[in-house]
Amino acid sequence: MAVRKLAPEEMQPESFVFSSETEAFAEQQIAKYPPGRQASAVIPLLWKAQEQAGGWLPRKAIEAVAARLDMPDIRVMEVATFYTMFNLEPVGKYFIQFCGTTPCVLRGAGDIKKVLEKRIGEQNHVTADGNFSWLEVECLGACCNAPMVQINDDYYEDLTTENFEKLLDDLAAGRPVKKGSQIGRKSSEPVDGVKTLQDPSLYDGSQIGAWRKRFEEQAQPAATGEAAAVTASVPEAAKAAKPAAGRPEESNAADTPAKRAKEGEAPVKPVDQKEASDASRATKVEARTEDVAKPAPQSGKSYVTTPGKDAVPTSPTTPIAGTPPAQAETRHNGSESKPGVTVDKDNKTS
Repeated sequence: MAVRKLAPEEMQPESFVFSSETEAFAEQQIAKYPPGRQASAVIPLLWKAQEQAGGWLPRKAIEAVAARLDMPDIRVMEVATFYTMFNLEPVGKYFIQFCGTTPCVLRGAGDIKKVLEKRIGEQNHVTADGNFSWLEVECLGACCNAPMVQINDDYYEDLTTENFEKLLDDLAAGRPVKKGSQIGRKSSEPVDGVKTLQDPSLYDGSQIGAWRKRFEEQAQPAATGEAAAVTASVPEAAKAAKPAAGRPEESNAADTPAKRAKEGEAPVKPVDQKEASDASRATKVEARTEDVAKPAPQSGKSYVTTPGKDAVPTSPTTPIAGTPPAQAETRHNGSESKPGVTVDKDNKTS
């Protein structure tokens, strides 16, 4: 964002006083807001002060607006330096804002810029007679009629180097000029003439209210057709709100014992009973070879019960119950169950 500063001190006027017109405008704007909220009128008052000062805002004008609204000078200065619609340096009598955005450039804005540089000079430069100054700005919103410029408060569109040169000559000479399109185009209609909305009945009032009749005529068959569609979509028999899958339902399709008992018949048909009692139709099951009983596998380990208190040892290696380990003739250390392990007389394994 560009840094905006006030004009040098040598350009600043010594004083600024509201004119009667500006004072009346200030009272009208301040009256729009509640008491104590007069600061809300700061932008309109700055705009009017800029108009009175000749198109720019001197320091004294900013301070006059601050005093009129009972605001600190710095608060009004912040507003004036933020918005680019406030000019902080002197401008010409005819301040030209040149649009250099893409739509205008595509339509020849570069040629218009060359005319400005040739006739006026660089940007922000005021001609010696004080009539002209110019500034390149962003889109001014008249892309359909590009290229264009804004001079003071008016738009001048559909510019060419020729008609723009003539426009500047007329302004300098004080002759009246034509605002808007410089090629005779009305509004933003096509250059080669209007080709739509040419029916005279669109403008003579004969079509007023006709849309209602057409709407009712179109809505009637639509409503009838909609009602018929709704009627046709209603099923003859009500269906369950959820799918029947997974829920038991009675059906006449299957001939079951329960159904026959419910209807007063014998649950089992005589034919079925006769077939069930026929020995020739009995199912025969033959034993399979692999189903013959096999001896259970035997473990390679033997388990000996621990002798009781009165039991007689069956082996010299089995100590008598209650004998202290130190007095036992032989002590088991588990090596006898380990293959390849020998025990010497000192009870050491190897």
